[in-house]
Amino acid sequence: MSDKLSQKQEMQKQEQERPELWREETVSSEQIFDGRIISLQVDTVALPGGRTATREIVRHPGASAVMALLDGKLLVVEQYRKPMDIFQVEIPAGKLDGDEDPALAAARELEEETGYRPKGLKLISSFYTSPGFADEKLYLYFADELERGEQNPDEDEDLFVEAITLEQAERYISEGRISDAKTILAVYAWKLYLQTGTI
Repeated sequence: MSDKLSQKQEMQKQEQERPELWREETVSSEQIFDGRIISLQVDTVALPGGRTATREIVRHPGASAVMALLDGKLLVVEQYRKPMDIFQVEIPAGKLDGDEDPALAAARELEEETGYRPKGLKLISSFYTSPGFADEKLYLYFADELERGEQNPDEDEDLFVEAITLEQAERYISEGRISDAKTILAVYAWKLYLQTGTI
């Protein structure tokens, strides 16, 4: 809740500093779909000069992901991604349950998908994955002290767990085996961490 409040305050500050910015006011909103993970609504918004436009908006509860290092290697999972019809290598991640603390979600997803628990987590960054049509916010965490836990993926998840080197990760990016934003960001954060010792 406080995160959303601070975002609203920041937007209000920007509007005061940049009065030429145009805020799109909602004229009407229609919910088209309400699913287990996402919902879809179609809004009609007011634009300058009396014009209107349609915005298709995907609502998502948010997600957490973990850049977890095990003995100097990055823990990843490979799984089939139906939207693209390809296998993808990704860092462990999953959606938030309601108002769940993103750090707790990150720890849960890491253990469920890989069988390792983080002894601690550090937030690297939080970002919107597709702001042109979705409100999903993803929290990316770092962990390099892990202990054995219990792997327990969702019953509809078939995962292959691997610990890869930075060279492998960069090769997977060039081959397209890693092509999602969160994992690419994690790989470059890892590279910076190796160069500077900080994250």
